[in-house]
Amino acid sequence: MKNLFARLGARIKKYDDAHNFTCDVCGREVFGGERICGSCRDKLPYNRGVICPLCGRREKEEGICLTCKERPIGVEKARSVFTHEGDAARLVVRFKRGQKYLYRTLGEELFALCEREFSRPDALVAIPMSEKAQAKRGYNQAELLAVRLSELWGVPVIAPVRKARETSSQKFLGRAERTENLRGSFHVFDRKAVRDKTLLIVDDTMTTGATITEFAEVLRRAGAKKLFAATVTSVAEKSPTGYRDVK
Repeated sequence: MKNLFARLGARIKKYDDAHNFTCDVCGREVFGGERICGSCRDKLPYNRGVICPLCGRREKEEGICLTCKERPIGVEKARSVFTHEGDAARLVVRFKRGQKYLYRTLGEELFALCEREFSRPDALVAIPMSEKAQAKRGYNQAELLAVRLSELWGVPVIAPVRKARETSSQKFLGRAERTENLRGSFHVFDRKAVRDKTLLIVDDTMTTGATITEFAEVLRRAGAKKLFAATVTSVAEKSPTGYRDVK
């Protein structure tokens, strides 16, 4: 497992050896090596407003959100860098649709969030994809984010869980439907790596929290001591049909 992530880190490190000449948001030329120009950064929807203390999504009022009151997210605390809207949502969609190099920018934003919000965990765990889904996309975006975060934070990445079966698209499903769709889809095959560990779950987007909750449940059953979660974006507005990809 260690060798797997060492090889992955070596393969993607080549992107960091190249200079960054354009803003990853607007494409304009930059001169200081930054990945996002100052103008775009000022407009990004950082998740800094009133948030649910559990799932970390933006809320209109202080306190635990209605979704977490119905079924608390399965981790001690989850946080996201941005709300899933505007250029932040477009960055994530581009990342998932082939612009693999964006792992650098998004991973660095995650690192800043994690240093601010979390104590250093024992390990990072990326939400896995099924073999078929990963083969189709060519990479697991959560895995790339975890590797970049590991490089910056000095926390190891482990992969003790596989996605044991295909699930239907969750794009237009609400939380209850997502929960049912995901039930039994994750399998911990390396319990020793999980037992008595504090783990940080890494993913690109939190929509309803169902994926993180299901994933955390199998880690907890395998003996994890404490669980936290960090995502690039999270959906602020609750909707019975979930979110739609930003075009």
